[in-house]
Amino acid sequence: MAQKRDYYEVLGVDKNATADDLKKAYRKLAIQYHPDKQQGKSDVEKKAAEEKFKEAAEAYNVLSDPDKRARYDQFGFAGEQMGGGGYGGGMSMDDILRQFGDLFGGFGGFGGFGDFFGGGASSQAQRVKRGTDLRVRVKMTLSEIAKGAEKKLRIPRMKSCDHCHGTGAKNGTALETCPTCGGTGVETRMQRTMFGTMQSQSVCHTCGGSGKRIKETCPHCSGKGLVRKEEVVSISIPAGVSDGMTLRMGRQGNDAPGGGVPGDLLVVIEEVRDAQLTRDGNDLIYNLMLDIPTAVLGGKVEVPTVDGKARVTIKPGTQPGSILRLRGKGLPSPERYGTGDLLINVMVYMPEKLNDKEKEAITTLQGGEHVKPSDSDKSRIFSRLRHIFD
Repeated sequence: MAQKRDYYEVLGVDKNATADDLKKAYRKLAIQYHPDKQQGKSDVEKKAAEEKFKEAAEAYNVLSDPDKRARYDQFGFAGEQMGGGGYGGGMSMDDILRQFGDLFGGFGGFGGFGDFFGGGASSQAQRVKRGTDLRVRVKMTLSEIAKGAEKKLRIPRMKSCDHCHGTGAKNGTALETCPTCGGTGVETRMQRTMFGTMQSQSVCHTCGGSGKRIKETCPHCSGKGLVRKEEVVSISIPAGVSDGMTLRMGRQGNDAPGGGVPGDLLVVIEEVRDAQLTRDGNDLIYNLMLDIPTAVLGGKVEVPTVDGKARVTIKPGTQPGSILRLRGKGLPSPERYGTGDLLINVMVYMPEKLNDKEKEAITTLQGGEHVKPSDSDKSRIFSRLRHIFD
């Protein structure tokens, strides 16, 4: 499989390109590689042009969408896994021409770039409708975030009516030509101005651009073409996601009436607070409370990790505020640029109540040669603590 090229490189624009810059660049490439422009060329040349055409469409599909563009700018092609349905790879020629046909003066349909290519828009060209997006929240524990997870959700969605096939008409056939636009889906208005007679076109207000009007409504969907259904959706969530991150699953939202393009499913990550570990970017923090003997004499302790426990060696004389680092025991980066660390913040418990025997033991330490810190000890410890907090 050929390696993908950077989307900005494909369109020949820089990363600061505006929406107009993207549109102009895409129009130029689409004209150059459109199937209608490949007449008389060899099969090899036609195939190469088709691949270029699809490549440009995929790049524009991502960069013209603010959410997809932000995800691509942050994560590159790794962000494709965060969108469920991906960035738009694998789009058919028909999908491309329907989705972006309006950029070229037509209303979609294969070969329907209309007046832009000098052929004139088809009188039967119709604007493709798009279904609405759905938004769901998915809870993720730190353990799931560390490894990625497959989630199955039961989601209510608006789906095309099986009885009318989304047309809204009884049996899917009770349709008639729209009397307003004559089936073109377009209303043409003539207006006299000081410069002469001006002609304008707009989507037909009666049929919404479909060119058809329902003669007898479907009793199962009341003419809407959509019914509410609950469906189980499998969501693949990559490792390293964070609270509030939104993943996009292409065409997993509500269906569009009349068999248009479905909307997307937006999956919002909700990170479940861990009882022991605190997240700081890709690092994890654990507050370790030591008793005085262990802090003074050293020893072995267990600390929690996202995938179990780890044994840590405490050196004799470990000071409160010390930070111990377990490398690679944090969370992975969504960009796959490495894994964070587990930072162990050492605290020492000072007992608030002592029995007589404990008091006696503590009292015997008072005045000991190594119990009271010297000025150099204070300076060294304070310097290290300032370094930690800075």
